[in-house]
Amino acid sequence: MNAALDPADLPVEAEDFLSWMASERGRSANTLAAYRRDLRGYSHWLAADGMTLRSVDRSAIDRFVQSRRAAGAAASSVARQLAAVRMLHRFLAEEGLRPDDPTADVDGVRVPAGIPHPLSEAEVDTLLAAVVGDDPVSLRDRALLEFLYATGARISEACGLSLQDLDRAERLVRVFGKGAKERVVPFGRSAAAAMDAWLTEGRPHLEPLRWQRRGDQEAVFLNQRGGRLSRQAAWAVVRKYGERTGLADRLSPHVLRHSCATHLLDHGADLRIVQEMLGHASISTTQVYTKVSQERLFAVYRQAHPRAERR
Repeated sequence: MNAALDPADLPVEAEDFLSWMASERGRSANTLAAYRRDLRGYSHWLAADGMTLRSVDRSAIDRFVQSRRAAGAAASSVARQLAAVRMLHRFLAEEGLRPDDPTADVDGVRVPAGIPHPLSEAEVDTLLAAVVGDDPVSLRDRALLEFLYATGARISEACGLSLQDLDRAERLVRVFGKGAKERVVPFGRSAAAAMDAWLTEGRPHLEPLRWQRRGDQEAVFLNQRGGRLSRQAAWAVVRKYGERTGLADRLSPHVLRHSCATHLLDHGADLRIVQEMLGHASISTTQVYTKVSQERLFAVYRQAHPRAERR
């Protein structure tokens, strides 16, 4: 039996894998943190069962997956963790740290296809109208919500923005997505007005006399201490106005992203344009929004057309 791992530890092979993912694959800090969490749980399970990364076999990995399901983990969580385990073992096999890949024939975890649930256009209007006041924090919050809905940006992309990424005259923004992939996205007049008010009338009042961290000075969105707004703080902004408008149980930064994509398609935008705007690597990821639009169309038709339903 192996000695139990310290809760903060990972086997050296897993640490090597994470270093390789950072240096060779350019994975972001957030992605690496997610891999670390998933691999830590896997490594602790192996240690408790008397196995190591070099001795585990396929049947043990099957048992690991079953144990996660039995513990009540969501299918999406199990699938994500298994994906991290697969990548780790593929790395170990390719580096010659073990002669085989025990995950090669392990069955995948089927995740039910989820359909995004966007806000209606009226609900978006209500949300954005809920930000009142001309104090610096209100100006920032309004700009953040307008920006997320106007561009479909991920919350991490918005928080990572620097002033040099904005072209306010042309209403364009350079966004760095997953894998540091760059794309240029337009935004409309409402978002532009909110951003201009924040940058000229709000942000200067939150700028500190001395910047604490390198890069904060260039951040578009600041917290009340003058540092770059974190993902957690941006989430809190979205949640605050969700609670204020009664949308809290349905609202998240990603729902604003869903809403942006769905409303673009509702108004005739080309699917490929929406794919490029959202930074999806595959068109199939974007196609889920066409299903949302179709279902909304069918629902409206059934409610509105006098002969849509038998009486």
